[in-house]
Amino acid sequence: MAAVDPADLKQRIVAKALEEGFIAARICRPDAVPHVKERLATFLDQGYHGQMSWMADRTHWRADPSALWPEARSILMLAESYTPEHDPTAILDVPHKGGISVYAQNKDYHDLVKKRLKRLARWMVAETECQVKVFVDTAPVPEKALGAAAGLGWQGKHTNLVSRDWGNWAFLGSVFSTLDLAPDTPEVDHCGSCRACLDVCPTDAFPAPYQLDARKCISYLTIEHKGPVDEPLRAKLGNRIYGCDDCLAACPWNKFAVAAHEQRYMARDDLAAPNLASLAALDDPSFRAKFSGSPIKRIGRDRFVRNVLYAIGNSGLPALREAAQKCVEDPDPTVKDAANWALEQLDRS
Repeated sequence: MAAVDPADLKQRIVAKALEEGFIAARICRPDAVPHVKERLATFLDQGYHGQMSWMADRTHWRADPSALWPEARSILMLAESYTPEHDPTAILDVPHKGGISVYAQNKDYHDLVKKRLKRLARWMVAETECQVKVFVDTAPVPEKALGAAAGLGWQGKHTNLVSRDWGNWAFLGSVFSTLDLAPDTPEVDHCGSCRACLDVCPTDAFPAPYQLDARKCISYLTIEHKGPVDEPLRAKLGNRIYGCDDCLAACPWNKFAVAAHEQRYMARDDLAAPNLASLAALDDPSFRAKFSGSPIKRIGRDRFVRNVLYAIGNSGLPALREAAQKCVEDPDPTVKDAANWALEQLDRS
């Protein structure tokens, strides 16, 4: 193959990434995040990962991307917008409805982003005969730290990536390659004295700026946590039944948010503001049918209905008592516990 000008190749790769629908593409080296090792160790030592035991596995890869695939010479970091068309916090004032995180109101982003990454990677291979590996939130890759190192944005006080160009509503993906591409300049922190994301958190899940105790995070509690949620935290869940967008929605940099290109991220009519009573009645087959192709499917019916029952208990609406009553003999002990708790809360309201 004829010699390729690295600068021209990089420009063409970025252009191709934007053509595929990504809103930004930047380059970093695999060894660009040496600070991750210490931060990860502190996070794990504090027990902030809760039941996410997978975070303590393969830490030699998670802490050092260059160890994940030693042949990689550069990492292409990409951002894809999923900016909501509506105010994601408005649902919190509608107690008979359930709040589902914006990213989970339609198709699973893992599938959509990965297909886009694979198309881009195949093009890179065809153009250069390089070797590639693609990742999107399913491997021990520190995407947010790499995104900051590549200049996509910076890790804000809520620990998510923030950009002056597109706010913080974005999925991240990466293409590791054997190409030797010039790295971009890392972004600097532009949070300043702002505390909006920290102060809005209902459960005080941030021990300090740039630190997250997942054990208190509503996204963790409603998605990753198995079994009953500690009773003092249940009331703080409100009507959030899958994830939480409070800290993301509070970020003032979202005034520059970029509209999502992918229509399959737009909220399904039945998931934008679903009725809690109908969700509590889901059995396993109806749950699987309803959430086919959705990221919600992976937590299973029992954990999801547990969340719905906590929301019913927090609603203060006697009309939802019947929906909770129907679950008091559920085969799953956690669902049964949540149903009884919900009834107790409604009886007090």
